[in-house]
Amino acid sequence: MRDSPLDLQQLARDKTLLSRVSTTKRPRRWVSRYVIPLGILVGFVVVFGTSIAKQILPRKKVTVMPVIAKQGSVTTSGAVLFQAPGWVEPRPSAVKVTALAGGVVDELFVVEGQAIQKGEPVARLIERDAELQVEQAEATLEIANGEVQRALAEETASAARLHNPTHRRAELAEAKSLLARANAELARLPSLFQAAEARVKFARLSQEGKSMAGNAVAAIVVEQSRCDSVTAGAELSDLKSRQPHLADEVASLQSRVMALEEQLQLLIEEQRAFSEAAARLISAEASRHLARVHLDRARLNLERTTIRAPLSGRVLRVVASPGSRVIGLDESTGQNAAVIVEMYDPNRLQIRADVRLEDVPMVISGAPVEIETASSGTKLEGLVLQSTSSANVQKNTLEVKVELLNPPGTVTPEMLVKVTFLAPVSPQQPEVLTESQHLFIPTQLIQSGTDGSTVWVATPEGVAMRKSISVGAETGDGLTEVIHGLVITDKLIASGTERLQPGELIESLGDDQLLGLKR
Repeated sequence: MRDSPLDLQQLARDKTLLSRVSTTKRPRRWVSRYVIPLGILVGFVVVFGTSIAKQILPRKKVTVMPVIAKQGSVTTSGAVLFQAPGWVEPRPSAVKVTALAGGVVDELFVVEGQAIQKGEPVARLIERDAELQVEQAEATLEIANGEVQRALAEETASAARLHNPTHRRAELAEAKSLLARANAELARLPSLFQAAEARVKFARLSQEGKSMAGNAVAAIVVEQSRCDSVTAGAELSDLKSRQPHLADEVASLQSRVMALEEQLQLLIEEQRAFSEAAARLISAEASRHLARVHLDRARLNLERTTIRAPLSGRVLRVVASPGSRVIGLDESTGQNAAVIVEMYDPNRLQIRADVRLEDVPMVISGAPVEIETASSGTKLEGLVLQSTSSANVQKNTLEVKVELLNPPGTVTPEMLVKVTFLAPVSPQQPEVLTESQHLFIPTQLIQSGTDGSTVWVATPEGVAMRKSISVGAETGDGLTEVIHGLVITDKLIASGTERLQPGELIESLGDDQLLGLKR
């Protein structure tokens, strides 16, 4: 078969078609060369700027917590529900034996694990300082007793002066005697005047007669008569000058008598002295009572230098040592500054179990548990007390308190145990039902408004978001069931929601150990 001749025209290019194709591809080449790279660059800048802004912009500090999931199921009575680790602790807590008086520990009488009875000595402080305080208080009391005796004597004397004012009567009698004497002298003045005038007249006549006798009478006799006349005149003048002064003296004595009579009737000074003495006695008795109180306190501090056990039990831990100083009841010191030892009642123990959050719905107060420990060859019995609000989000557990029934002497606090939680014992044996998961959150985290119930949720990118939820019934432990709006992986914002805005950047300070409940 011969080949057909080759048509070279078929291999020729159609220039019209090439020009049309080149014309249509130019704009696409421009978009791919400029627009697409520019868009990629702008997107990269936006993403890079957003990531940098998230690192630079300030974030609000919050704490978060997970959503609590509970499995709803019904099991037969006494069936094993789950197991959890735990450790033994005193119930309700260890008892701290403290020194009520400050001082230095002189001697310890107990060791850890020792059984002691109530009132038995645990330790003794150095007593010398307390003994000196007792001696000082006794001396102060003696001084106070002396002050009371002095005040009592003053009150007795003032009472006697008040009820029997002999001193006032003596003053009044003396004043009346002086008044009577002055009145008598005043009454004698007229007769004294007459006698003085007669003497003056007689002396004057005698002098004149002797002077007229001339040489018949000696000169000395004449001179003597003249002196007698002058003396009689002076006595008369003196009597005349005494009259007004004696009248004033009588008036003054009368006023004094009246004043003394009024004082004897009122006894103002005696009343004041008696009141002051009674007040001093009251003050002295109060000082003596205060001194007795100080003495009693000093004796009490001396007695408290011996620290005694407040209950019968065992020593859990020895805190102080000989030579260490304890502060006593000083409120400015730390809580454990006066602790000597810690005790517990071996007949009252409990278990603190770490229960996984997914097992928390099966924890029922009063349900039986079985406790296994290496120190006991048999399983111990217990009852669930309550779930606490102390959660550990890192371990995804919640603490549950379990009462240990009839604990043996080999079980002591801080021992590790394994706790097996059993279904509650019931007269009826229900069949096992299919488990269903229910979500719960703390009631206080739910915010109610016109849009319904909402909660704050932290996204994995560190952004605050408000979610609308549908809520169900509240439980007795402060939780509310969430019917719709949340998933098990959501992280709730437990604190720091004040003035928080949707889309605001947040920084988690850690998980809320109290499940968002009020502290």
